[in-house]
Amino acid sequence: MPIYEYKCDSCGALTSVFTKSISSLVEAVCGDCDGMDMQRMISSFSMGKTTQSVHESSTYGASNSVDYYSDPRNIGRHVEEGFKRHGLDMPQGVRDSIESARSGELPKGLKE
Repeated sequence: MPIYEYKCDSCGALTSVFTKSISSLVEAVCGDCDGMDMQRMISSFSMGKTTQSVHESSTYGASNSVDYYSDPRNIGRHVEEGFKRHGLDMPQGVRDSIESARSGELPKGLKE
């Protein structure tokens, strides 16, 4: 569902309009003053990235990068790669510890 932003020529307010599809006809009405003189604005957007795509396309993926250790997605990455490289299944306890650390929780034994 596309979301379009419009700026009211009368009061200057921004209004977001949700549509069912790109081809839907949009008749924007100002959410503040009910004005019909609206100009479509260029909206900002974002794209979701997988951890793998971040590692492949940025310096965050390079373990010799200064920024590598400031990215929480890298916590436990070498452990995951080691299990994968040796064709082993990672125990659920190890997986849980890595996910907890990535979310900001210290692993058991380091909390003291």
